[in-house]
Amino acid sequence: MRDSKLDVAFWDYDRTRALATGKVRIAGVEATFHSAPIVTIIFEGMVQGTFDVSELGMTYFLRTFKNGVSPFVAIPVFPNRSFRHSAVYINKASGITKPEDLNGKKIGELALYSHDAGVIPKGILMDEYGFKPETCEWTIGGLDWPMKPIDFVPNTHPANVKVSNIAQGKELGAMLEAGEIDALISADNPKCILVRSPHVGRLFEDYPAVEREYYQRTGIFPIMHTVVIRRDVLKQTPELAKAIYQGFCEAKQAAVEAYEHSKIFNNMDTMFPWFSHLIDQNKSLLGSDWWPYGMGANRAAIDLILRYHHEQGITDRLYTIEDLFVADLLNT
Repeated sequence: MRDSKLDVAFWDYDRTRALATGKVRIAGVEATFHSAPIVTIIFEGMVQGTFDVSELGMTYFLRTFKNGVSPFVAIPVFPNRSFRHSAVYINKASGITKPEDLNGKKIGELALYSHDAGVIPKGILMDEYGFKPETCEWTIGGLDWPMKPIDFVPNTHPANVKVSNIAQGKELGAMLEAGEIDALISADNPKCILVRSPHVGRLFEDYPAVEREYYQRTGIFPIMHTVVIRRDVLKQTPELAKAIYQGFCEAKQAAVEAYEHSKIFNNMDTMFPWFSHLIDQNKSLLGSDWWPYGMGANRAAIDLILRYHHEQGITDRLYTIEDLFVADLLNT
């Protein structure tokens, strides 16, 4: 069988770099790799048919479902995951001193209502702190730069939640610092946080400790993005799913081995002191496979995402793992 020619897209991650450089090859695939400076450009390309295989945010993927079916099917590879207590920012004059104080406030959110970094903290706040998004006024837009509205997937939100797009010429970061919004939920850090403006802070200032405690208690390392294949491509060549999955696993393993090898030399290829110690700290908490692929290690995290999307009114039904992922990889 001749190699399948596929256009494959993902951001420039350490765990995917070995694929882009050719160090790792996907068996049976002649791949052309693509990237972009902003991941939403990759997402848009996949949704519009530019790529055959691509990284795709979980909420973007779920928004492609219509009548229970998506044009894409996922493999259990998760190139982007992040703890998200750190994604909630506040104006210090807003009166917000604890999570419960978010109720009734004006809140900005990057890109989409319940974008990938918004679904998780909203869900945690609802589960653990009595947060009620329907009591808030939501403004959606760009952070500190112009951002065109996300229009390539449905902008779904519940009818009882007040959501509007940011006014032309406005930026959420500046609005937070000026007190025009009380809080902000964002995958990216606003400039006012990076320059340590005295007017802003995080809802959870000691977020590393809060997030580590969350993992110890729940075992959940939140998933942001997965990798999807066009359903029509997979129908033509079903064996591609396992080959692509294996390629991504080998690329991730190459990154892990590089970090472990660099510990011999105190990771002097980075500028971060104590980097080797941080690796050991994270492994002691998260386990030797601290960034797991496969279904077995990720079922609880995926079930959580699916529940949060349904509870937050983003999907019209509670989807299951079987609805999203390639059947042949459910036992990985």
